[in-house]
Amino acid sequence: MTRQLIRVVAATLLTASCLFAQSIDPFPKPIADNGEAIRVNIAEFASIPDMAGEPARMMLLVNEPGTRRLFVNDMRGPLYGVGYDGKTVTRYLDINAPSWGVSVQSQGRERGFQSFAFHPQFNQAGTRGYGKFYTYTDSSNMQPKPDFLPAGGMNTHDTVMFEWTAKNPEAATYDGGPPRELLRFRQPFANHNGGLATFNPLAIPSSADYGLLYFTLADGGSGGDPFNAAQNLGTPFGKMLRIDPLGTNSANGKYGIPAGNPFVGRNDPKTLGEIYAYGVRNPQRFGWDPKNGNLFLAEIGQNIVEEVDLVTPGANLGWNNWEASFRFVSRTEIKLNERRGDPKVTYPLVEYDHHDPLLGGQVATTGVIVYRATAIPALANLVIFGDNPSGEVFYFNADRLPSGGQDPIRRILFNRGGSAKTLLQLIKEKKPSAERADLRFGLGPDNQVFLLNKQDGTIRVLRP
Repeated sequence: MTRQLIRVVAATLLTASCLFAQSIDPFPKPIADNGEAIRVNIAEFASIPDMAGEPARMMLLVNEPGTRRLFVNDMRGPLYGVGYDGKTVTRYLDINAPSWGVSVQSQGRERGFQSFAFHPQFNQAGTRGYGKFYTYTDSSNMQPKPDFLPAGGMNTHDTVMFEWTAKNPEAATYDGGPPRELLRFRQPFANHNGGLATFNPLAIPSSADYGLLYFTLADGGSGGDPFNAAQNLGTPFGKMLRIDPLGTNSANGKYGIPAGNPFVGRNDPKTLGEIYAYGVRNPQRFGWDPKNGNLFLAEIGQNIVEEVDLVTPGANLGWNNWEASFRFVSRTEIKLNERRGDPKVTYPLVEYDHHDPLLGGQVATTGVIVYRATAIPALANLVIFGDNPSGEVFYFNADRLPSGGQDPIRRILFNRGGSAKTLLQLIKEKKPSAERADLRFGLGPDNQVFLLNKQDGTIRVLRP
């Protein structure tokens, strides 16, 4: 099969000079040809227990410095505490235990316990955030009234943000009561659900961003954003959102809408104040640059192009008018002759196409870590991201941000037995039947970079 798979769509069929559809690749130069890969050492750090005979479906690793533990979740409900040496793994909480009433919906590849976040005051006694953490999950319990409905009258499940309060944050296992529900989204389709939920790790107590919870909500699913949600500022679907989980000025009174959010000043009842940025399809991961505060987002594309974006307050990232840099037409079509044509849209820093021979046909971008440490000199000052199914890990320069395309993308490979290997190759050494990696990243103490997957239950760490 050739790489000439993507059609250029005619701008109109009514003009005499119409462009006829033709097959062409938006990025004919493969990623693998983009120069020498960085090679770094990697080691197995910890093992997360199987569940019902299946490997842990790890989604996120978070460092909680106040209690000197890492936390890792399994999409089916468990949340584990992991010692800094990787030797101690304790089930801290199962949010799917019947007594909590959460009812995690984890069927299929995309639904489940999506993310969690510890309030920056989690281990600070006497503060409002003491003992509080948040879980972001798909739920099969649709009895509570949702705060937000999708267009079209369809529904499959709910995506819900819960607040938990531990009595003793340093306890080995959760010792608090049932969670408090902050907000609930009714999902029209089974795919494209919640993404990452996290607090800005750079925000200090005196800053306006301190204690504000960022999270992403995909466009609702199916394909092509059938309800045009991502460009609609009256719906939370297809957005990055920012709330104050300890506030009360939201419509349901259970959380706050920060005064500094970019659309609050409009005083428009058709525009949601919770929105921080919009125009996204399936934004699974994002992260900040500790040097300058840049916020990078990994955005999963439709069927043609993946992208990594720089997010600013109020930014329109284009979907579904654009798929990465190209005018979107349908699930299988983009206009290659119409590229980056709207000055009001924030276009990708880097992007890559689904047919690159390096990726094996299953493609979905993930990330994002900005490495500003010195322990691994080869990674210094790089934005690190990856491709979820293939397990490929990539980078670009954090100080010389590119302006689109895949030419700036370079690979990171891992030293093993005297040769350079991908994460999927390492997984296959333990689980030969693995066909995909399901890659996720995590940051630990001392800027350690961890790699998670859903195939072999093993957390790996990059080493100097």
